[in-house]
Amino acid sequence: MFEITPKILAFLFAAAVAAGFIDAIAGGGGLITIPALLAAGVAPVAAIATNKVQGSFGTAAATWTFWRKGRIDFTLLKWPLIAAVVGAVLGAITVSFVDTTWLMVLLPVLLIGIAVYFLVGPKASDEDVHARLTPFAFGAIAGGIGFYDGFFGPGAGSFYALALVTLLGMGLTRATAHTKALNFASNFISVIVFAIGGHVLWAVGLIMAIGQVLGGWLGSHAAMRFGPRLIRPLLVVICLGMVAKLLSDPANPIRLWISNSL
Repeated sequence: MFEITPKILAFLFAAAVAAGFIDAIAGGGGLITIPALLAAGVAPVAAIATNKVQGSFGTAAATWTFWRKGRIDFTLLKWPLIAAVVGAVLGAITVSFVDTTWLMVLLPVLLIGIAVYFLVGPKASDEDVHARLTPFAFGAIAGGIGFYDGFFGPGAGSFYALALVTLLGMGLTRATAHTKALNFASNFISVIVFAIGGHVLWAVGLIMAIGQVLGGWLGSHAAMRFGPRLIRPLLVVICLGMVAKLLSDPANPIRLWISNSL
């Protein structure tokens, strides 16, 4: 049973600061905050819902910072944002009704693929290149990632960033800025859906939100100052770290398969 104490709130606040910093640069902060919430005794669906509250504040802070610096083109993002919102609504509704075990198999594979791309693939610079998709067509990709973000969330920022670089031809810092806007949209609408379902722990979520805003502000300024020199290696490290975190769970199907095979 979950009991709010000053020690638990301090622990969750610190986790939110770290997650906000990482989220603003590379995404993946949810694999800090969701395990932290679960460790504190929060039920799984409530942990996902409360994580969305604090995450939406962090992505809002990062989005605001990037927008004020002229790094986000909301006209370009019109259709992707709409698709991300629709996808997130469907994902947040679905999470209460289906088995999420398959995600524990698919997610590590996808994250390893992203890490390999940024590690050995064409060097992602700050220079824009020719887009492979129109913003309207890219909406289908954004909608799929939005669905995942509403359904579970951790790693969604990495997926958005990779898609923006490879499909819309954005430079890495610009892709990071636009990722925050998409991430905020899918987080915020998920909060509304989870709140209607009564799953959100508001006091905990708002305390963590303060930490997320602080971490997001620090992370977004670091991303703009250091650009690809920081973003590229951190994306690789965060993706591999998320894989290690997922596989550290004794109940993870991949880990169980490996153990049974030995």
